Amino acid sequence: MRRHDDTPPAEHVQASYQHCMALARSHYENFPTASKLIRADFRPAVAAIYAFARSADDMADEGDESADKRLKQLDAWETLLERCATDEVNHPVFLALGDAIRRHHLPVSCLHDLLTAFRMDVSIHAYSSFDELQFYCRHSANPVGRLVLALHGIDNAQALRASDNICTALQLANFWQDLSIDLPNGRCYLPNDWLAKAGLDSDVLRQTPPPENIDKQLEPVMRHAIDFTTAMMQQGRSLLSYLPLRLRLQIAATTRGGLAILRKTDAENTLRNRPTLETTAWLKIAPLVFLDVLAPTSVRRSQDIKQAENTP
Repeated sequence: MRRHDDTPPAEHVQASYQHCMALARSHYENFPTASKLIRADFRPAVAAIYAFARSADDMADEGDESADKRLKQLDAWETLLERCATDEVNHPVFLALGDAIRRHHLPVSCLHDLLTAFRMDVSIHAYSSFDELQFYCRHSANPVGRLVLALHGIDNAQALRASDNICTALQLANFWQDLSIDLPNGRCYLPNDWLAKAGLDSDVLRQTPPPENIDKQLEPVMRHAIDFTTAMMQQGRSLLSYLPLRLRLQIAATTRGGLAILRKTDAENTLRNRPTLETTAWLKIAPLVFLDVLAPTSVRRSQDIKQAENTP
């Protein structure tokens, strides 16, 4: 760790940002790092956040290492996070991340929340209740949205709540989409309190091969999961009215894509296949995205009307 009076040269900080950008470009996940819709002056900071999270995620998922060793690695990663918020850490990820935190006044608590979720990935492979799953999403997904909003100087309470709804809904949509991948790997994100209503539990779903007729038995659970997640995504779309144009376009496309994948997940057997959106689907979504972008207040107003109609 460097001393306060030994500030690293600007070229070292720039090289650290370049390291983070290269790491971001080498992965395909739905993280808005390389998007041209993110302002150019914000992209290095987003890349630093991504590099921090990607590296921690890799630590949590290292199957050859014991759970104890992976947790210790995450503890060490958190120690570097705590240091970089106030001092320069001689590490390419934390040199860039520390600069981004100070330059953009990013909430460090959100980065700590991500590490909480990665620790859960190490030790938890099924969820007893939706409250437990929501706690996970609150730490794994919601911090990303809040960090992006902080980067844009948005701290409105309504915007933060809407962002949380979108982020949690996107995380849940990804879980329902990935059943055919997660279950054979021993992970079940459908909570047991939902499964119990259909006479199922996570242990049954994780059997290999799955029991006969499990698809039919799971149908009401999946319908509830998709309806619940769709409603949450729709509630979050009021966020659009709080966003600048470029970010609004990014989030409008993301939410419309999320709603479309939920519809396709509902129509397909996700125990056997992973549904994806083809080019034709995105072409159908595009006009809706532009309507959302051009009239964001109408999206927010429609959500307010629906909320009022549902209030006793």
